[in-house]
Amino acid sequence: MPFTDTTWPNGSPCWTDIAVPDLPKALDFYGAVVGWSFADTGEEYGHFTICQTEGRAAAGIGSVMQEGQPSFWTLYLATDDVDATAKLVTDGGGSVLAGPMDIPDTGRMAVCTDATGGVFGLWQAAGQVGIEVFNQPGSLVWEDARLTDVARGREFYAGLFGYSYAEVPGMALEEYGTFGLDENPLGGMGGTMGAPEGTPSHWLVYFGVESADAAVAAASERGGTVMMPVQDTPFGRMAVLADPFGAPFAVHQETAAATDQG
Repeated sequence: MPFTDTTWPNGSPCWTDIAVPDLPKALDFYGAVVGWSFADTGEEYGHFTICQTEGRAAAGIGSVMQEGQPSFWTLYLATDDVDATAKLVTDGGGSVLAGPMDIPDTGRMAVCTDATGGVFGLWQAAGQVGIEVFNQPGSLVWEDARLTDVARGREFYAGLFGYSYAEVPGMALEEYGTFGLDENPLGGMGGTMGAPEGTPSHWLVYFGVESADAAVAAASERGGTVMMPVQDTPFGRMAVLADPFGAPFAVHQETAAATDQG
């Protein structure tokens, strides 16, 4: 099974977390939908909760800091030097919303917006590498940057990490393609993909599940919303959901056809 305790390479998606107004409700929802177990980090850290698969860190869920704060999944990109990368963010037309700041015995982080307004995080590992489980049910398996200005977004992220971009068969590169390092795809980057007019730039995280249909059913039973019904694609069976607090995310089920394609 894909596990790691090694620091993620510079530019790699390495963590994701969310702040919610009702932590117990969120844990019940994501436990049923994604199949996670949970570890409370304690009062000192505001009961921030680590989502786990087979005892390994897969994501984080915490409580919102103030009433009315929106809930959404933040994707973090690994960096060897948060402070230097944060400067590149502002030099490239983005902004730093929070940090850089130290998380004691864990790492150093910042939360930023890219040049098109999409929110993302930076993570410099210390005691915690980030995700310890990947590319399997109960883990982060893919991520898309869905941008209002694809060309500007690609220029921005290439300036941070030196990403290269590649076509996906059957799609125009100006609409959607992969981003990666050394020809290894790390995720997708493209337009807002049919979202309602006015949807801002954002990152969409994909969590692996044993059954996309079961995940959708569990989400619907617990106050979630189906934003894109389950469908088969050349890359697996997937759906896009929103949790009870309105935060979108996708679920992905590996299929034999997708395995053969890969």
